Amino acid sequence: MLTLEEAKKYLRVDSSDEDDMIQQELSAAESLVASVLRKDSLNDENGPIIVVAVLYALAYLNEHREEADHHALTITLRNLLFGERDPKF
Repeated sequence: MLTLEEAKKYLRVDSSDEDDMIQQELSAAESLVASVLRKDSLNDENGPIIVVAVLYALAYLNEHREEADHHALTITLRNLLFGERDPKF
């Protein structure tokens, strides 16, 4: 959905030293957002709120590398994406 370059620009990272870590965090953020949305995966047709959610999750995971509270992150994403979630259970 987002490229590594877009993620690095958002995180304000200029060097390529952490490219692998940022790519892993981006993949985790996209997977988490897809899970909250109850979808198999994200695509380029997603709305801007979904992009914002992925960027938020990416920034959270990047900043809290050592002590990320995944439960709190998931709750925040559920609140942010409530109107976009698939209603199936």
